[in-house]
Amino acid sequence: MKKPVLFLALVIVASVYISCKKETTSSDNLNLLTNHIWTADSLLADGKDASGQGGLLEMFKGDTKFNEDGTGYVGEITGTWKFSNDEETAVTITSDSLAIPVTANIAELTSKSLKLTTVFPLPTTPVTTAAVRMTFIPK
Repeated sequence: MKKPVLFLALVIVASVYISCKKETTSSDNLNLLTNHIWTADSLLADGKDASGQGGLLEMFKGDTKFNEDGTGYVGEITGTWKFSNDEETAVTITSDSLAIPVTANIAELTSKSLKLTTVFPLPTTPVTTAAVRMTFIPK
């Protein structure tokens, strides 16, 4: 008689725990990234401004929006994005406008600043890369 009662009690406790479990919420990084339209503040390649006409990062100039559904845009580039790891410390941006997907480390993400770092292939010699730092502020 004790075993069925104990089993029933465990089932009830487990059912209550599961039904009371909090709903999953978006992570802080997801909320910070998607709750803003970001404006490019500086776009540097190897420490120099690369946002001007003919610059390596010219297409990244302007506003940036990361949507919760994984779509968005960075300047003139429209495509998809996703976190590249479980820690949400990097993003991968994929677009038909890019020769390859770009994975960028999130160096800083606050309500006032987004800083991404990556390496980007040079168009003239794709096996050579430039160290890129893109800084955005909320619009």
